[in-house]
Amino acid sequence: MSLRSRLRSWSSAMRGRSGMENDMDAELRFHLEAYAADLRTSGLTEEEAYRKARLAFGNIEAHKQDVRQSRGLRFWDDLRADLTYTLRTLRKNPGFATIAILSLALGIGANTTIFTLANTILFDKLGVPHPDGLRLLSWTADDDKGVVHSMWGSYGPAHNHGFSSTSFSYPVYLALRTQSAGVADLFAFKPLEGNRRLTATIDGAAEVVTAELVSGNYYSVLNVKPQIGRLIANADDARAGSGPVIVISDRYWSSRFGRSHDVVGKQIALNRIPVTVIGVTPSGFTGASSVQVASDVFLPFSMQPMVAPFGRASLLEDKELWWTLVMGRLKPGVTEEQARAVIDLHLHQAVRSTMKIPAGGDVPRASLERGSQGENFAGKDQGQSVRILMGLVAFVLLLGCVNIANLLLARSATRKREISVRLALGAGRFRIIRQVLTESLLLSALGGIAGMLLGYWTRNFIPHFLSKAWDTTGIQAHFNWRVLLFSSGVSLAAGVLFGLAPAFNSARNDLNTGVKDRGIRTSQGRKSRAGQLLVILQISLSMILVTAAGLFLRTIINLAKADVGFDSSNLLLFQVQPPESRYAGAKSQRLLHEIEERVRIVPGVEGVAISSESLIAHGISNELFFIPGQPFARGEEHSSNINDVNADFFATMRIPILAGRTFNQTDAPTKNLVVVMNQAGAKKFFPGQNPLRRQLEKYDDGPVRVTIIGICKDAKYDDLRQQPPPTIYGFYRQSQEPMQMTFEVRSRELPQQLTPALRNAVRSVDKDLPLVDVRTQREQIDATTAEQRLFAALATGFGILALAIASVGVYGLMAFSVASRRNEIGIRMALGAQARQVLRMILRETGVLAIAGVAVGAAASLGCAKLLRSMLFGLTPNDPLTLGLSVAILLGAALLAGFLPARRAARIDPLEAVRHD
Repeated sequence: MSLRSRLRSWSSAMRGRSGMENDMDAELRFHLEAYAADLRTSGLTEEEAYRKARLAFGNIEAHKQDVRQSRGLRFWDDLRADLTYTLRTLRKNPGFATIAILSLALGIGANTTIFTLANTILFDKLGVPHPDGLRLLSWTADDDKGVVHSMWGSYGPAHNHGFSSTSFSYPVYLALRTQSAGVADLFAFKPLEGNRRLTATIDGAAEVVTAELVSGNYYSVLNVKPQIGRLIANADDARAGSGPVIVISDRYWSSRFGRSHDVVGKQIALNRIPVTVIGVTPSGFTGASSVQVASDVFLPFSMQPMVAPFGRASLLEDKELWWTLVMGRLKPGVTEEQARAVIDLHLHQAVRSTMKIPAGGDVPRASLERGSQGENFAGKDQGQSVRILMGLVAFVLLLGCVNIANLLLARSATRKREISVRLALGAGRFRIIRQVLTESLLLSALGGIAGMLLGYWTRNFIPHFLSKAWDTTGIQAHFNWRVLLFSSGVSLAAGVLFGLAPAFNSARNDLNTGVKDRGIRTSQGRKSRAGQLLVILQISLSMILVTAAGLFLRTIINLAKADVGFDSSNLLLFQVQPPESRYAGAKSQRLLHEIEERVRIVPGVEGVAISSESLIAHGISNELFFIPGQPFARGEEHSSNINDVNADFFATMRIPILAGRTFNQTDAPTKNLVVVMNQAGAKKFFPGQNPLRRQLEKYDDGPVRVTIIGICKDAKYDDLRQQPPPTIYGFYRQSQEPMQMTFEVRSRELPQQLTPALRNAVRSVDKDLPLVDVRTQREQIDATTAEQRLFAALATGFGILALAIASVGVYGLMAFSVASRRNEIGIRMALGAQARQVLRMILRETGVLAIAGVAVGAAASLGCAKLLRSMLFGLTPNDPLTLGLSVAILLGAALLAGFLPARRAARIDPLEAVRHD
């Protein structure tokens, strides 16, 4: 019979099972009665005829089983019987069932939680039709000869040499879009986040929103349809100012407008420029930049000069600044290499037609990257951390599986007589293996269901932990079919993993010894060896997790003790982002100065600092500085971090001035630019010399000289983990560029209590200026160490769980060993062994297992710890103190777990033990 016929037969039998059973009964009854009737005609009595007919037919139930076997039903019948038997067995052993299911639930739940995050960061794709067809344009150039010097966007080292970036100038994009139309449909976009966010005034209330500039063909190429209204079209992006319209995201529509359909046609102000809401993007659409979080509003590039000028006349005409992201879809029939070659040729032409190329200059070379995940900053920044977390939780699950395997081995020894009887009654060894595997798979299924529920409830725990207290637009982990498939696969693999050893161990039972009362004792040797190996494996895995927990805990302690170089207590931070359409050039300095004066008189305020870069916030600004008159030495590092601050910055932040002075009001707005340099900068530029009143030179549309008027103590700049870098502090009132500044307010009370008064102070200067990113300096620092604190918390939890599981494994093995050797121990004591000698004997055996497991685990820990090197601070992966403490903890826990069975062995009555045996 063909496979198709077999499937059809099985399907028919499954659908009409009751009818098939009735038909079998009727047919067998008909044949039995017909044959009995024939026998009666030969002169037999009715009773004798039926007896001979039944003898001739044989076992009727066996005939039924043959029919069920032929229709493919026997397997399901046996499976149902196995499941019924397993459930009955688990009900009789609730303690074992609870421990096994709980162990699996914790392991599978932890894996599900971490994989949900990994799925969101590493695997989720843009919410558009056919995202795999998208390609993000990038380019590479030589470090020294590259012709692109002004960029706003991401860049980094290229795979081979030089550096790469995904930013293009807007004129280059227009040229590429026109010239490359035959191979790809290209569109442009640019997220406005961080310090580039916009101020939206809605019904008189001002708030900060994230935005994304998009080209007119953005939605048409992505093939996105509006939820309500319409989307931005080419007509909205025809020329500067031609499209005073915006599209809002589904998330912003829900949170800000309550999903009201009246939002279409509503007028709001973006940076005081009136715009009209024309539509809402569909649910699940996050834009082309990010998979995780959607921008609040989308507006055409044509509105950039009005809404977000950023200190320039128009970025749309700027040929030097490369800032626009370009993505596209390949035309049907065009290969990726063909498209790249064409785009590279047109990029070369566009650069030469829009920029001045010096002799020997390296023109950028085009590349195509996968665009299905946008820029995927989350995957690039957190991908390694997520993979490490996946490794940690895999160890936890493996440890749980080993523990359950050990428990099942112990149960198989206690069920030896039962299994031997079943073998004696005709059950095959494969049938026994299937029965035990069914028990394992049922346990894994129950544990998997509980783990999935746990993973679903905790799916956003890690994103919430990593999010900033003042930012509500963090990553949301998605629980989708891929997560369910992963959890189901993990559950199945776990069931097979911990069920194979007990299943084959049960099938090897010896009939002659198994049916005897002493069968458990005769199997102790084999069981003990298998159990010992599993316990050694448990201790080894626990050693890895405990060592990782120790490394992360010590990292957190070192970070907490790190000297930041300033007083971080009682500091409240907030930002204002004055729209350049109203506060251009010197107007922004006057605005900031007025806000500073209003904030200074708020009751409870001790001091007010202003800085262009808040300290320890993972933000960096730097410039190249040279000593006038000294030749430029190729290969020397001349860059220095910069921070524009106010006159009270050092006093408010409590950064001591070691020599010279700080800024004062007489320094502004003179043409003599003055700076304060930290100790690291003084050592770099003027080693062994007095830097006061010396000058440095930088280039800003020509050479500009600055005079050093003070030397301050080193303070951490952007990262708590790095040593203070060379830093030059400028006076913000001497700058003519519009600024996005951070206010640091020192208070005499809890800083959070000042927030309402500070809002009123800023509102009294300009009612359309909201406070942005209000947080304490301590919260700011904690946000930069969130990843290390998360790893410490998870690793500690996993380490404690691993320690508990390993202790249970050691206890279970030694308790079983003592119970199996009761007669032996009784004879030893009858021959003169003391209780303390028996105690030492069992503890010595426990110690041998613990030492073996710790030795293997320590070697594995040293190898695995190297993967954590980049996440540690103040210690090395092979830190002897951490390794020594981990060894001591594991050995102590193992000996403590083995002490209870050892004490029980020491209290055995030899007469009772010998008499019982």
